[in-house]
Amino acid sequence: MLEQITDHGQLLALILSHRFQAEGIHFFTPNELSQQLAYMKYPAGKVIPAHVHNPVPRDVLFTQEVLFIKQGKLRVDFYSDQQQYLESRLLEAGDVILLITGGHGFEVIEALEMIEVKQGPYVGEQDKTRFQGIQGHQARLGPLP
Repeated sequence: MLEQITDHGQLLALILSHRFQAEGIHFFTPNELSQQLAYMKYPAGKVIPAHVHNPVPRDVLFTQEVLFIKQGKLRVDFYSDQQQYLESRLLEAGDVILLITGGHGFEVIEALEMIEVKQGPYVGEQDKTRFQGIQGHQARLGPLP
């Protein structure tokens, strides 16, 4: 229900299936990541104490993105830092992916509605290096059902 995509020990992405369920709070990311991914399931009446977040200096070198698939199907293609194709996964409604390192590309398989969350501010083309990805027929789909 939680899949780690790695390349030679480097964590590229975490995929949280819409099928995942567990009581309480579950963090899936190591503390050093600049984006944290957690799942929470509580009964009615649970109180999460009010709070504010304190100013804490953080150094963010690379953009990490979280995609929430609301509707449709999306193929995600994973690449090494050297832009070499590794493998692909098919995400569907309710799935969540945290893209951490390496490269990635996408193809919409069924009409898609998704939400993206990432660090800002966005600095346009300075924020990314584009490269030629694979064609759909070259995709090697991995384990997620």
